[in-house]
Amino acid sequence: MEKTVNQKAWFLVLPVLILVAFSAVIPLMTVVNYSVQDTFGNNVFFWAGLEWFEEMLSSDRMWDALGRQAVFSAIILAIEVPLGILVALSMPKKGVWASACLVLMALPLLIPWNVVGTIWQIFGREDIGLLGYILNALNVDYNYTQGYFAAWITVIVMDVWHWTSLVALLAYAGLQSIPDAYYQAAKIDQASRWKVFRYIELPKMQGVLMIAILLRFMDSFMIYTEPFVVTGGGPGNATTFLSIDLVKMALGQFDLGPAAAFSLMYFLVILLISWVFYTVMTNLEKRDGV
Repeated sequence: MEKTVNQKAWFLVLPVLILVAFSAVIPLMTVVNYSVQDTFGNNVFFWAGLEWFEEMLSSDRMWDALGRQAVFSAIILAIEVPLGILVALSMPKKGVWASACLVLMALPLLIPWNVVGTIWQIFGREDIGLLGYILNALNVDYNYTQGYFAAWITVIVMDVWHWTSLVALLAYAGLQSIPDAYYQAAKIDQASRWKVFRYIELPKMQGVLMIAILLRFMDSFMIYTEPFVVTGGGPGNATTFLSIDLVKMALGQFDLGPAAAFSLMYFLVILLISWVFYTVMTNLEKRDGV
């Protein structure tokens, strides 16, 4: 007896496909078109081939921005993932305090990115900012608008404050899914706290941690609004990450061809590294049998 296949369900997906086409595919094709053409104005274009890609690959400016971006993302992951796990382990599992902690953890995530940048821009100022005033009162030379190290510290602390909650909430969800029987068995075996974490909690959190690492990598690698509002990419080019450099090239200098080639390589780098992250962590998960 043959089963009747109903293809009408595709009509339910069609609005999503149209929306994605207009919001993603068509703009992407426009960028691809700009990346292989050049113009002298008046909307007249001529073929340039791979000229802009070759120019970007040999550009010290792009490689410097890429280096800063890679260092920033590595620092963010190294801080936020362990800190988020630690916060999740410290949160109560039941009761009123558990609900209160969840609300407090969610609050930073509700703040828009430009507002976060404005908050830390004011917070770190020497004249009216609480952080800047206290540090300078303690004779700490802190000025994120002039100091390279101060600018980096400000941007990193700001991102940690804003996004550690995401890792903590995901890790907390993973911990909540662990049956009590696992903890009871560990208690009977007199397992130490470290062994409970290493052999029970960490393996059970691998799935959500994989999502957390992927999300935080992609977000940190594409960060733009917060550092732009706080430092504007300065002092000098100290915090000019890839996204900020790309916007300066496209809108500030109006170099559409190089900017389009730059953005495509930027997209491919994010896609490639995310795929490597996902593949490695999925293989680790399969190897551990989780």
